[in-house]
Amino acid sequence: MFNNTDKRYNQFSAHLKNKFGVKVYKITLDAGFSCPNRDGTISTGGCIFCDEGGSFSQAHSNLLPVEKQVEEGIKTLSGRFKAQKFMSYFQAFSNTYKPVKELEKIYNSALNYPDIIGLSIGTRPDCIDDEKIKLISSYKDDYYTWIEYGLQSIHDKTLKKINRGHNFECFLKAYEKTKEAGINVCVHVIFGLWETHDEIMQTAKKLANLNVDGVKIHMLCALENTKLAQIYKEGGIDFMSEDEYVTTVCNFLEYLPQTTTIHRLAGNGLSNELIAPKWLGKKFDCLNKIDREFINRNSYQGSKFIYKK
Repeated sequence: MFNNTDKRYNQFSAHLKNKFGVKVYKITLDAGFSCPNRDGTISTGGCIFCDEGGSFSQAHSNLLPVEKQVEEGIKTLSGRFKAQKFMSYFQAFSNTYKPVKELEKIYNSALNYPDIIGLSIGTRPDCIDDEKIKLISSYKDDYYTWIEYGLQSIHDKTLKKINRGHNFECFLKAYEKTKEAGINVCVHVIFGLWETHDEIMQTAKKLANLNVDGVKIHMLCALENTKLAQIYKEGGIDFMSEDEYVTTVCNFLEYLPQTTTIHRLAGNGLSNELIAPKWLGKKFDCLNKIDREFINRNSYQGSKFIYKK
């Protein structure tokens, strides 16, 4: 139903193949950024779920120069997945958290290969300003350019509980400025943050009304050496079951417009560090269950979407 696939949602990987005509993979990069919610600018604790890797997939080491990480990424992904084109994806921590001149050098270093067709920058909405948006916007004529904002939830009470360090209004201001500059925006959300099902659907409806370009859905999980791990060990949280997560994902996607690309629905869970929930480590099982749930419902992304002015 989407991008000439049998998927009932707008899968980003299929969207890329449809757009560029070949397999396109993201190369995850660690350029040694920090985060204002960890270095004492806002807080020293960071978000309760964030580990020392800053949500990095750890495919490469930040001990390597960015150019070398890109080179290694191209070699690995082209060999393993037969990828032909690539996006440079700055993933670890807050990748706009440096002066503009330094950012320009870092971003440029990730684009020095002819098979790089896109640039994606993961960051926080409180780590962006007009000057940085202008810089990132300067790439969009030559590269498929995205900013990925970690929102997690539209509810300020939730953002406070997870020690996020910013509120929803901060996100809205950053989002509006980014869209005005013509940059694609992917919004990260997390399920399982002590929220009711209705509160999670409120986030879906708000993002739908904003007509966001992309959404990346994460399942809250406890990793070693995080505040959340301690909360879990003390009995302070129960995580979603896989079936509950699958149902919630499908409900969430039904509210999003069909134009919104879905960048992630399940992850590998960093098995060496994952404490709970253990089912999170079976990525493809979860994705297959989401597919079957949509088929059983005879439903699809956007089936409940209603645009409101």
